[in-house]
Amino acid sequence: MSKVKYYYDSEALAYKKIERKWGHKLWVSFLGLVGVFLAGFLLLVIYLNIPGLETPKEKRLARELNNMELQYEILNHKMAQVEKVLADIEERDDNIYRVYFEANPIPDEQRLAGFGGVNRYRDLEGFDHSKLIIETSKRLDILTKQVVVQSRSLDEIVRLAKDKEDLLTSVPAIMPVRREDLKRMASGYGWRTDPFTKVRKFHAGMDFSAPAGTPVYAPGDGVVTRADNRVSGYGNHIRIDHGFGYTTLYGHLHKYNVRRGQKVKRGDLIGFVGNTGRSTGPHLHYEIIKDGKRINPINFYYGHLTSAEFDEILKQSQHENQSLD
Repeated sequence: MSKVKYYYDSEALAYKKIERKWGHKLWVSFLGLVGVFLAGFLLLVIYLNIPGLETPKEKRLARELNNMELQYEILNHKMAQVEKVLADIEERDDNIYRVYFEANPIPDEQRLAGFGGVNRYRDLEGFDHSKLIIETSKRLDILTKQVVVQSRSLDEIVRLAKDKEDLLTSVPAIMPVRREDLKRMASGYGWRTDPFTKVRKFHAGMDFSAPAGTPVYAPGDGVVTRADNRVSGYGNHIRIDHGFGYTTLYGHLHKYNVRRGQKVKRGDLIGFVGNTGRSTGPHLHYEIIKDGKRINPINFYYGHLTSAEFDEILKQSQHENQSLD
């Protein structure tokens, strides 16, 4: 409660109460507010300049920054582990998978392509921790690029594996006549005596002597492209396209068991031994053609012969005897 002040009135010979004016009261109040503001501002300046003293907001931001640095360190550690695993996959891809499937290794320039030239991290510069953020972003971009390249490489390996599987089932890898059905291996690939002209002539296939009607089997998967007798000398004959540049021919057949355009699997019955066309007795004339060139069929009998049986067939095929066609 404010004090009441009096003054002595000499004329009235009495004490009278001093009445304060409103303007004076307002001025005193204004000066008080100004004083409080200045004192608060001064205390704030002193508070903010005390060494090691942080505001609650600064403390919160510092905690967030420390947590961010920790998360970036954890992320870099995880990326290092992923990079190690990916490097191992890339090494196996280049030195095992691609070697097996006869594919060229992927050069490092292709795995890391697209990260030179323009500075793509310009927006991350100018901050206290720009180096950490830029290095992490760069590692992540490189890692992403490597994963994409490796993924495409594995897709290619899958296709190569599928082609390899198709190749293994398509290559003519067995004899077209079962060994137990043969009388003998009558004539092999190479220079032989022609049974009609009695002069040496190159024999581009192998002759298997067997009784008429002996089954003839497909030595690999493929599609029948011919089953007719419209080629001079071969009589009733069949041709099978095995893909990958391989074609097989079966001449002098008694009859067919397939038709043109039919798909066959290795071991399917395709025809029967006969004595049609330019032939001196029942036998099968068998040829293998690779990329348009006739090659020695003896090199393809690895599918069902033992080493001893193969050696015997090889020895018989090397005799320069008289062919049957």
